[in-house]
Amino acid sequence: MDTDGQHPVRQGSTRTQERGAVGRTLGVEEEFHLVDPDTLEVAPGPRASAAALAGEAGPHVHPEIATTQLETATGVCTSLAQLRAELAGARAEAAAAAERDGLVLLPASTHPWSSWHTMPVTPGRRYEAMVERWAGLAQQQDICGCHVHVGVPDLDTAVAVLDRTRPYLPVLLAMTGSSPFHDGVDTGYESWRTLWWTRFPHAGAPEPLGDADGYRRVLAGLVASGVVEDGSHLYWDVRPSARLPTLEFRLADVCTTLDDAVLHAALVRSLVRVLAGRAWRGEPVPELRPEQLRAARWRAARSGLSAPLFDPLRGELVDPGAAVGALLAELEADLADAGEWDEVTARVQDLLGRGTSAARQRSTWLRTGDRRAVAEQVVREGRPGGPDGRRRVRGTGAAAARRG
Repeated sequence: MDTDGQHPVRQGSTRTQERGAVGRTLGVEEEFHLVDPDTLEVAPGPRASAAALAGEAGPHVHPEIATTQLETATGVCTSLAQLRAELAGARAEAAAAAERDGLVLLPASTHPWSSWHTMPVTPGRRYEAMVERWAGLAQQQDICGCHVHVGVPDLDTAVAVLDRTRPYLPVLLAMTGSSPFHDGVDTGYESWRTLWWTRFPHAGAPEPLGDADGYRRVLAGLVASGVVEDGSHLYWDVRPSARLPTLEFRLADVCTTLDDAVLHAALVRSLVRVLAGRAWRGEPVPELRPEQLRAARWRAARSGLSAPLFDPLRGELVDPGAAVGALLAELEADLADAGEWDEVTARVQDLLGRGTSAARQRSTWLRTGDRRAVAEQVVREGRPGGPDGRRRVRGTGAAAARRG
């Protein structure tokens, strides 16, 4: 839900020598639920959480607001191969930390049936302050997310890119849904996390900010209102990081598989490079009604890639495959220049063929009627070593059914 690893607000600059740095680096933060390998129930991991708080769970593992969650953060990466290795290593560190409590990782934005009532708040002043500020909203955040940081060395460029991302956010969201269930109910959504998250008054996509000063004015107003303490608590879908020279995309559900996490990060980084180029050429920010954008975001959360998406610029429904294809068409030249086109298109075709994590979870539920089978599938698919990784999940079959 939250991380304090943000970066300092930079002074604005559009100097030519900095343009080549845009999109050169990227990193990913992932959040995971902790579950018992026998019952597959969400379970507190006090040892894992304490180790993460003390910096003893590994360099990539951090605490989260609940002791039933852990967060990982990759190092700074420059290639997709490096990112994949970092993600696998970070998941392995988190899995080892979870084993301190005899638990395993569940990489999806919601758990198939557990409730926030079973998720104790992590001890520590930061998390206590969040509960003091947001009360029940903070206590009920039984959701996890995936955040992508893309290197952008100055705040003016970061804001110029942010302002231009808004039409593309719904299709990026639609490709990452992993939260169809909440409190044991099939919500009918692919990303229930998006709806749950939207309860915060500072969630979603901000209106165009214009430049670094515009960002600072909006942030100052939100701080004055008491909604946030500082920029690290902005829960926008995209925000300039408060401590690192990056633009941070926070809209995605947790990507259950490493392939999908790498794909999402690759698309986000390419989009940043493309939109930065448009800003430098003086191309205008697309005019977009906030009502249209909210409708498009809702539609993406509702049905992911399994039904038409709403194009907020054209004001009409479009086939999800066509929407993804249109995004790829805009990024093709950049991805080809970066040597990433073949990998990205292969991963896209794979995703379109097998569906999102949410679609696969729902398919398992409809086929088996067994919530534990859904959780087992997510745990298996998200193992650091892939579905055939060594850590066994024991909550399956007749024994698990009897425990249900």
